[in-house]
Amino acid sequence: MKKIYLGILAVALWTVPCATQAQVVIDNTEEEVDATLEEDEGEEGEEDDDQPLSEDEFAVTDQQGNEEVIEFPEAMTYDLDSLLNLYMSKNYLSSDNDCNMKDVNPTYPKEVYVERLSRIPSVMELAYNDVVQKFIDRYSGRLRYSVSYMLGAANFYLPIFEEALETYQLPLELKYLPIIESALNPKAVSHAGATGLWQFMIGTGKHYGLEVNSLVDERRDPIKSSYAAARYLKDLYKVFGDWNLVIAAYNCGPENINKAIHRAQAAKKDSVQNVKDYWHIYPYLPAETRGYVPAFIAANYIMNYYCDHNICPMSTRLPAQTDTIVVSRNVHLEQIAAVLGLDIDLLRSLNPEYRRDVVPGQTKPSAIRLPLADTGRFIDNQDSIYAYHASELLNKRIEVSINDDVPTYKRRSTKASRRNARYARNKRVAKRGRATAKRGRASAKRGRSTATKRKASTKRKSSRSRRSSKKRRR
Repeated sequence: MKKIYLGILAVALWTVPCATQAQVVIDNTEEEVDATLEEDEGEEGEEDDDQPLSEDEFAVTDQQGNEEVIEFPEAMTYDLDSLLNLYMSKNYLSSDNDCNMKDVNPTYPKEVYVERLSRIPSVMELAYNDVVQKFIDRYSGRLRYSVSYMLGAANFYLPIFEEALETYQLPLELKYLPIIESALNPKAVSHAGATGLWQFMIGTGKHYGLEVNSLVDERRDPIKSSYAAARYLKDLYKVFGDWNLVIAAYNCGPENINKAIHRAQAAKKDSVQNVKDYWHIYPYLPAETRGYVPAFIAANYIMNYYCDHNICPMSTRLPAQTDTIVVSRNVHLEQIAAVLGLDIDLLRSLNPEYRRDVVPGQTKPSAIRLPLADTGRFIDNQDSIYAYHASELLNKRIEVSINDDVPTYKRRSTKASRRNARYARNKRVAKRGRATAKRGRASAKRGRSTATKRKASTKRKSSRSRRSSKKRRR
């Protein structure tokens, strides 16, 4: 059994990142609960009761007769054809001919669902209600073939998820969280830009050690993103101490959960009821988050009781074992595929973090995942690999020379000519202004000097005239 388990793990083993402690990051880009609640209230007041629901919505009615419309999470709306359009799915998943999958979905009394959920070995609370039932019906009905796909793909990914969760001593039921996040599609991208199996936003992913740049997106790496998600979930549990609140915070951000808790406290000032409970703060949550925990509970149910709903998993054929090669030079996946005769789609599937097929080994030593039998061939042929169409596939120039030839004809742009002419004119005006001011100061100085001389001459004449008058009187 141990060899079989190791064989399953070898499907997609990428380099496991070092476990580093991190604080909870609050993603301010998530929707604000204030605006969401106001929009919901406004829409409820304006909504036409006769307006039909879309296939991605359902309505529930509470005990007071109020009807609420809930949307299915985005991953529950994916087309099965797009999920199967992955290399692993196309090459290693197929319909199980031994399992006759029927289109008939049996229905059971409420007590059966309650009893089945209670039998799941779980640390987390997997409670039943009408909303949870709607999600179970969705998985066992319209999404039954997607569930078949996910049951087959789970053989690739669940061992990776379990290992990461076990490393941080988290409940293993959390391994089903990527089912409602991405439908087990490592290249899934949400409308908000969340990416990968665990649907990390860029800010949260970087905070938990996932590198994201133009060439590399480690949110798509199953192993690295799983360990980052485990650290994030553990930090959220330190804040809330309740796994349902942790899952809700994973969806809408811890800040929105705190706001919902404060609103619930304000509404129940005289009540001793614990408001730090997902189902108690349910009305104050963003609309999308109200269906998130029920979808998680339903995913746990369907992954355990799919046989009772006539769902057959796709049969899995494990691919060859893989190993890594660390390179310190830039290399394109097409170079490797051409020289070693490998399928480029296989290399992309084994190395999903390289967004544009370029491994930036020159930036830092980078690992390339290859089939085990081809790692030795890569080492033997690495010079040929690096040289293969390098000028076409890796066409970024490191150093360039400037053309300093004197042109035979040079035409200055009209805009530049006007700018230069305006600058020269302003310079001449300023120069004339300075010269005029200088002449004015010189003229004023000469005028003051002449006036002083005239005044002194007048004083001397007056003095001589007074002396002459005194002599004549004598």
